[in-house]
Order: sequence, then structure tokens, then C-alpha cells
Amino acid sequence: MRGFKLVQLKQTAWAALVLLVAAPAWAQANLAEVEVKATQVAGNVYMLTGMGGNIGVYVGDDGVVMIDAQYQGLADKITAAIAAVTEQPIKTLVNTHFHGDHTGGNAPFARNGVMVVAHENVKTRLAANDKFDRDGLPKVTFSDGLEVKAGSQSVRLQHYPNGHTDGDVVVWFPQANVIHAGDLFFVDRFPFIDLNAGGNVQGFIDNVRAVIAELDTQTQIIPGHGRLSKRADWLRLVHMIEATREEVLTLKQQGMSVEQVIEHGLSEQWQAWSWSFINEERWIRTLYQ
Repeated sequence: MRGFKLVQLKQTAWAALVLLVAAPAWAQANLAEVEVKATQVAGNVYMLTGMGGNIGVYVGDDGVVMIDAQYQGLADKITAAIAAVTEQPIKTLVNTHFHGDHTGGNAPFARNGVMVVAHENVKTRLAANDKFDRDGLPKVTFSDGLEVKAGSQSVRLQHYPNGHTDGDVVVWFPQANVIHAGDLFFVDRFPFIDLNAGGNVQGFIDNVRAVIAELDTQTQIIPGHGRLSKRADWLRLVHMIEATREEVLTLKQQGMSVEQVIEHGLSEQWQAWSWSFINEERWIRTLYQ
């Protein structure tokens, strides 16, 4: 790819992982009604919303680096939204993790010559899914970190293990003080921690705190789900996780079963965090485990 250089920082053998979570049923909708919108975040960085995880767009000197691809069937709308802000072609697609609302749209871009990049565990999990379009499998993988050259600048990818999944990547955009957090950030919602795919509550907390330590109060964060945010918004999520975990573990230590904890419920202050996919019951079950 002219003008792009993929610099691998560290490479290890793939883990022998076979579990794969399908796209959640709540997310299925009429794609014809979905509107993909682009919002300028800072300089040449944009956020696209539509259906599924938020997309990040970095417009380089000679091409676009796109972060995540939402669902299958939205590629034309995503391409049109990007074309509305730049004439540069899409050169690279980065997946922040393997879930279908971030990777379902990989294949159409790959068939158009876009290089798909992801953590090695993402490729392993996608490859284990017989229903995933093979054309959309990542062509470039890494284990720790990677820099994607886009003309004179680089987009930095960093793996954070065992948080939301075992393949989570945070993306740092050059000179813009902007990051894409993937699904390590659900804004003011109970997050999905995929315990069946390497996710871990303490790991989620540790990873978010590690990233936050590198941010300042003006850093803009493209979350996996929700509005454009700042450091304080992400800290609010961490504080919620820590507080609700303490509530659940206290009840568990008192001898309550998970069903009894669910019946008891969380403190009233957390009711607004419940949503269609991760409601209070499901969040309690995650914390109880």
C-alpha cells in the first residue's frame, strides 16, 4: 500500500482460543433505516455513528485509517460518510476487538483492497466462527503494539489484555489528543465484560486506569458506545464498576446466592446505568462471577 508502512512492535504465537460471541440480538435492525453520521473530533480525526460500535476515522496525507466497521451491510453508508469529509481513499481498517458490531463490516472493505489489522486474538476468534466472512479476517496481526503509518504521521495501536475481551486495542491518534477506546468504554452504561472471551472485571478496571494515566483533562475519547467523552467520563465508569462490585461482593460474602442478590438489587443511584443489553440483572451476574 503506497504511503503506508505497518511497523510491528512485538509478535508472539497465537493463543489457541476457540470461543466466539455472536452479534447480540438486540442490535439487529433494518439497515435501510440506519443513518451513518460523521462528527469532526479534532483536526483530521472524525467519529462516525450508525449502528454498532462507534467508528474512528483518521485522514492521513495519502489515505484514511478507519477504526472498526460496525455491522455487515453498512459498508456503503460508512464509505459515503467518509467520502463526505475527505477525498482520500480508505487504506487501513483496525478492529478494536472481535465482536460483530465492530467487525461485521470487515469483508466489503477488505475486498476493496483495505488492509484489515487487529490483535492476534481477534483473528483467532473470528477464524473460529464459521459464519464470519473469511474475506474480512485480519491480514496483519500483532501481540503488543503496532504503529500504522499514514503519510507523515502514525496511528498507534496498543493491546490491553483481559478487559472487555482478550483482544482489546486502544487507538492513539497523532497530534490530535484523541483516542479510540473501543469497548473498554461504554458511556454511562453498565459495560459488557465478555467473560467467555477473556474478559475480566478487574482487568477491565486495570486497563482503563492504565490508559487514563496517559491522558490529560482535554483528551477527547471516542468510546465504543456512547457520546464523545473526556477523561472524567471514563473515570465515572470505573467508579461505578468498583462501587457496584463492592455491593455485590458484600452480599455474596453474607451468603446470598446470585438470584438473591438480583432480587435485592443494586443501590438506587445505579438504576440509570441499566440498558437493553446489559441490564441490572446481567451486570450483577457479571460481578458475582
